[in-house]
Amino acid sequence: MANNATVAKPVSSFKIIGAACVGNALEWYDIAIYSFFAVYIARVFFPSEDAALSLVLALGTFAVSFLIRPLGALVLGSYADRVGRKPALTLSLALMVLGTLLICIMPPYASIGVLAPIGILVARLIQGFAAGGEFGSATAMMVEHLPGRRGFAASWQFTSQAMASLLAASVGTILTTTLSSEQIESWAFRVPFLLGLLVGPAGIYIRRHVPETPEAITRMKSDVPITPIRTIMRQQKLAVLFTIGLLAVTTCLNYMITYIPTYAIETLRLPDSSGFIATLLGGFVLLCVTPFSGHFSDKVGQLRIMIPAAGAVLVLIYPMFALMVTFPALGVLLVVVFFMALLKACYFGPMGAVMAALFPADTRATGMAVGYNIGVTIFGGFTPLIATLLINKTGNDMAPSFWVIFAAIVSLFSMIAIWRKLGLR
Repeated sequence: MANNATVAKPVSSFKIIGAACVGNALEWYDIAIYSFFAVYIARVFFPSEDAALSLVLALGTFAVSFLIRPLGALVLGSYADRVGRKPALTLSLALMVLGTLLICIMPPYASIGVLAPIGILVARLIQGFAAGGEFGSATAMMVEHLPGRRGFAASWQFTSQAMASLLAASVGTILTTTLSSEQIESWAFRVPFLLGLLVGPAGIYIRRHVPETPEAITRMKSDVPITPIRTIMRQQKLAVLFTIGLLAVTTCLNYMITYIPTYAIETLRLPDSSGFIATLLGGFVLLCVTPFSGHFSDKVGQLRIMIPAAGAVLVLIYPMFALMVTFPALGVLLVVVFFMALLKACYFGPMGAVMAALFPADTRATGMAVGYNIGVTIFGGFTPLIATLLINKTGNDMAPSFWVIFAAIVSLFSMIAIWRKLGLR
């Protein structure tokens, strides 16, 4: 009865969006910070005489942590479908805070030896597991509370990622422009993670006081057994594959943007601050454009915006990298990241609504979480590592664009299939 009373009260859409997005913002803030400061993390926790090998180990740990995300999606996603969106979101945020805390307090390799990189790996695995259930539960909460504005509501899931990237880039810019590399490597790289911890308690409080969605309450009252994992494995495998395909290009492009600080330092040989300034611009573009793209998609259709955006990425990404390599300067870097972020925002905003439409309410949190996290693992977590390996193996500084081209092709095929088979527009 308490749940019914809670739902009966009018709830601000901004409260719903804020509660759903706070954990997602922390997740992406930590992802961005780890990727932005990978060069320093490599030196502190993965030292090696070969700087390239040290960076590969740090990015490898970043990538491996994504392998546990599908498990988190199954466990936390099914928990959200069976027990409710609110308890699942509160649990995932608490686990993310724990992982961030471990990174903050982990002693360097020089102090505790091999336990340092192991500790960083454990922290990233905890964060990966928690993040696995975050997207599906949070997106389900928003679209179920705001069914008439699904494109706009779901776009805030991605707008929160832009906010997180913008904050991470701002912190990175401040640190790299005011402190020396030695100071950052010695202690300052921990500061952004400490700032992330401040979000945790507030986020947990907000999520504990937001109402459960009407669809989740109705489902939990039903006498029909809720078995989301079994249902997805038996009946909705195609929807999961479509979700993975939808994610490919935007996820790959997002992680390529977060890789830009490392690319600018290690490949373009630009000052440490250049990459952070560029990603700061990218975060601002994503923040401004993503919700408008989602809002507009409610009027004209999601795929009608997403397909042209993915096509533009396919055509333009190689010339963008060629421009950066030919003219390695901050101005060029800003132009490239601006257009990367603009195309990503146009694609990003409508995508959540399409993903939500692929699954019924009974399996929505689990289905989206599983598809999302498999897609993010393949096309996201491994993107910085693949980009670094492509450059090392081919000797071609433009090689990272090949991975983005492949991802764009996967997404285009997926959207065309969704358009033809399911009739979504």
